[in-house]
Amino acid sequence: MKKAVILLSGGLDSATCVAIAKSQGFDVVALSFDYGQRHNAELAAAQRVAAAFGVKDHRVLRLDLGTIGGSALTDTSIAVPTEESTGIPVTYVPARNTVFLSFALGLAEVVQADDIFIGVNAVDYSGYPDCRPEFIAAFESVANLATKAGVEGHRMHIHTPLIALTKAEIIQTGIKLGVDYGLTVSCYQADMDGRACGVCDSCRLRRKGFADAGLADPTRYQ
Repeated sequence: MKKAVILLSGGLDSATCVAIAKSQGFDVVALSFDYGQRHNAELAAAQRVAAAFGVKDHRVLRLDLGTIGGSALTDTSIAVPTEESTGIPVTYVPARNTVFLSFALGLAEVVQADDIFIGVNAVDYSGYPDCRPEFIAAFESVANLATKAGVEGHRMHIHTPLIALTKAEIIQTGIKLGVDYGLTVSCYQADMDGRACGVCDSCRLRRKGFADAGLADPTRYQ
């Protein structure tokens, strides 16, 4: 089986990516990050999702983006917004997807995987510049220029199967592939038990997605 590295946050989108990769016959290597985020509930969710899909190689990489700060997700002095905002929101973590994809690329070289999956989305787009197709295309070019694997002809592919889907379409896709979304945590400020706040941007998008898909929302709220 061909291996693929999947960026697994424990949220709805990344869980769907695991299901899609498995359905395409990939042997999944999951990579999660303990990066100084507000809570570790999403890491517990990532472990649940990995176990549910029989992922045997799930790695958690620790780095402290809180040292850089600049985001409501890594700096507790910046409040998580509870109302819709315009422009790039304060929940944007500077260069996060660039950093995460770089580590995924390194892991892919080590485990001899030519494929990386990331659950970025440009439809239900919250203003994050590192979720755009242009960024993914540029990073894939870098991946093939900057690696031993790329130079030796093992072309790296960055898969973004959710990038053109609405949240409802993502959920419907996952349900067909057996995703239990009750295992996932999407909230920016979930409590220690993984219960969602229900008012942050991520919670609003998630709740609307289930409503638009005509499905009951399995999220546990505070």
